[in-house]
Amino acid sequence: MHELYLWPFADAVRAGVGSIMCSYNQVNNSYGCQNSYTLNYLLKGELDFQGFVMSDWQAQHSGVGSALAGLDMTMPGDTLFDSGVSYWGTNLTIAVLNGTVPEWRIDDMATRIMAAWYYVGRDRTSIPINFDSWTLDTYGYQHFYAKQNYRLINEHIDVRDEHAILIREIGAASTVLLKNINGTLPLKGTEKFTAVFGADAGSAPYGPNGCADRGCDNGTLAMAWGSGTANFPYLVTPETAIQNEVVGNNGVFQSITDNFAFKQIDALASQASVAIIFVNADSGEGYISVDGNEGDRNNLTFWQGGDYLIRNISAICNNTILVMHTVGPVLIGEYANNPNITAILWAGLPGEQSGNSIVDVLYGRVNPGAKLPFTMAAARGDYGTDLLYTPNEGTSAPQQDFTEGVFIDYRSLDHTGISPVYEFGFGLSYTTFSYSNLQITRSNVSTYTPTTGTTAAAPILGSFSNNTGNYQFPANMTRIPLYIYPYLNTTDLMTSANESDYGAPGFVPAGSQDGSPQPLLAASGAPGGNPSLYDVLYVITSTISNTGSVAGEEVPQLYISLGGPNDPKVVLRGFERLSIQPGNSTTFTVDITRRDISNWDTASQNWIVSNYTKTVYVGSSSRNLPLTQTLP
Repeated sequence: MHELYLWPFADAVRAGVGSIMCSYNQVNNSYGCQNSYTLNYLLKGELDFQGFVMSDWQAQHSGVGSALAGLDMTMPGDTLFDSGVSYWGTNLTIAVLNGTVPEWRIDDMATRIMAAWYYVGRDRTSIPINFDSWTLDTYGYQHFYAKQNYRLINEHIDVRDEHAILIREIGAASTVLLKNINGTLPLKGTEKFTAVFGADAGSAPYGPNGCADRGCDNGTLAMAWGSGTANFPYLVTPETAIQNEVVGNNGVFQSITDNFAFKQIDALASQASVAIIFVNADSGEGYISVDGNEGDRNNLTFWQGGDYLIRNISAICNNTILVMHTVGPVLIGEYANNPNITAILWAGLPGEQSGNSIVDVLYGRVNPGAKLPFTMAAARGDYGTDLLYTPNEGTSAPQQDFTEGVFIDYRSLDHTGISPVYEFGFGLSYTTFSYSNLQITRSNVSTYTPTTGTTAAAPILGSFSNNTGNYQFPANMTRIPLYIYPYLNTTDLMTSANESDYGAPGFVPAGSQDGSPQPLLAASGAPGGNPSLYDVLYVITSTISNTGSVAGEEVPQLYISLGGPNDPKVVLRGFERLSIQPGNSTTFTVDITRRDISNWDTASQNWIVSNYTKTVYVGSSSRNLPLTQTLP
């Protein structure tokens, strides 16, 4: 938990995040939004999180239990979408009035929510709502499902400004060059015959927003699917952008975006002096299934016959360039070893400027400098762990024991001695870089001090009336159907609760109703954990030189070996993107904190620095680390 999964949450809390969402899954058989250990003990206790915990949509499974376990805000509020029934609302008011939820807890919920509101400046800047998330209609119901308050609901305000420039820049900057035989790239723009292949190069037949929440794989893949998607204002396809580039140079350009037009593909590939293939692999949120892939992918191959397309074209054209738009790793070992495939690029999910971004890289206006954020393994089994697609315990809830521990991705392949196709952190450039002059400077800091003492008592902010009549619906109030209100229907709590098991014993996390001072955790003390964890123990520097002929960007990476028999071979602890002119050098600097060289000790429930030798490595990827030195 601590050395892998809690780590980024500690960084987020230390950075001042205002809210954290609890998840759908169970943790040790307790739902994430009512798990007192993760929410109260780890997040709010050890990490000293001062913001509010919000449920994922429909992830709340209890009323009193979730309130006492640390949930502060329930979304969307009802137990099932559009049911109008809530675990909280009226029931939370009842729980406070009958003493099941202490007053200090409801005060804590409100304080955390309002603190985040002030923290992000909503008291100083407040823009009236000018759009509706349920419809694109200009006029409609303010309360969509209840069909109440017909009015102007969408003003269709264009907030883009010059966002396209940044999106194009990010799309190119995040493209990873994996293979480039004999300087195939960048292209000159004067190639005799440029041919583009693949459905992923072209437009979707129903437009870029033709499938709700992007729930299909038609045309070029620039955004995965799910509830977090947005509508494209437009989508520049690779086919369009490359055609513009080639035609602008008075070249010859043709394309086929039907992956199954086999005869036509063979004929065009035989004419091309350069063939550029676009393939993809998609995934998204589990409420949408695309081609039998329910959220997660079923495999690590390309979609829509992409692998056959690559094999077929590369067998005909000896200058084939492969561009991949994928949500994660894919199996490309045979293409990495195919001499007719002269260049490979991973372009991720680049957004609306997809075509322009990849053209900037293909034709050299942008020198690629990105690195792989995951390993491209030779086989699915090489990753050491796998997805669980169906329940495995004979019930509706699957059980995942995380037996791999901290050994995921590159850590797993390092641990088992398996060679990847392209390792974590790998990425080429149109120039070359060298690494030298590793230096370690030790800082003079105090020793680690475990936090001691107790918290203050939970504050009670004012008082409340026990007269249930004060909490009934106001007499002159017009209720919106299915809206979640905190008011009571009657003065009798049992009747107002409308629950057959009202008053029956329920789940109450141990100690959760106790607002007295509590012992502070040794690993706590400030947002992000014990402040001593972030003491800088060492400053690492090295020299990165551009030894090529063009300007470029390199991402040097620092890894540490913690040295123990149960530790990964190396773990990433720092990186930086550096722009370097040809013939010039710059300094790569990383601070090593106490946390960076610590392990979690389950016995003391605290961080410790073991007695094993700590070694620093600096290089261009997890498997290319030319500089190494032992920490003093």
